[in-house]
Amino acid sequence: MLALACLVAFMASGLTAWTVYYKEQYYRLWHEHYIQYPDDIIENIAWLERARKAEFCNPLYALAKIDDKKQWERYRYLLDMHLDLKLLQAHLALGSKYDKRVAYFFNAPWKDQNLESLKIAEAAYKAALAYWPEIQALAAKAATMPYVEVEGVAFWADESARIVSGDLDFGKTIARELKRLDRVRAEFMAMDPARY
Repeated sequence: MLALACLVAFMASGLTAWTVYYKEQYYRLWHEHYIQYPDDIIENIAWLERARKAEFCNPLYALAKIDDKKQWERYRYLLDMHLDLKLLQAHLALGSKYDKRVAYFFNAPWKDQNLESLKIAEAAYKAALAYWPEIQALAAKAATMPYVEVEGVAFWADESARIVSGDLDFGKTIARELKRLDRVRAEFMAMDPARY
């Protein structure tokens, strides 16, 4: 009986809820799913989009140890770049769920459904491509700063260096995927379901 009274008092106190205001808080709501269903990917896209629009928290509560203004500036460029990169990857993952990589002859009876699926994949790939110029610009800004190590986000700095050097080029990757998708679409368009 005492336990039940404590539980009711705790729930009534309102201590179970908290408000999300800052980029870092929204970023913490993003999570990797073992099996990425489209709904899970869309949920992550929503959290990351909200994170992009939100303000940075106080440096005391950042995702890395910040000691001075240079570190704070670099941290902001790297976090914005990382958020955009995660959004790009999420859109690619969403597109891959609808992408028909090969137009098999036995899929001719479902030609229209396959073409609709390719249309969704193409929209997701193009949405991913829209983030790439901003990612490159943020990585370049972080690279032009005198190197300052921001403890806790070394992986973001590595991503930035790979983007600037061209080792990580999602522009080429997405262009290749869109070209292949056009080829698969043309193969589906050429199919005649009556001759299957």
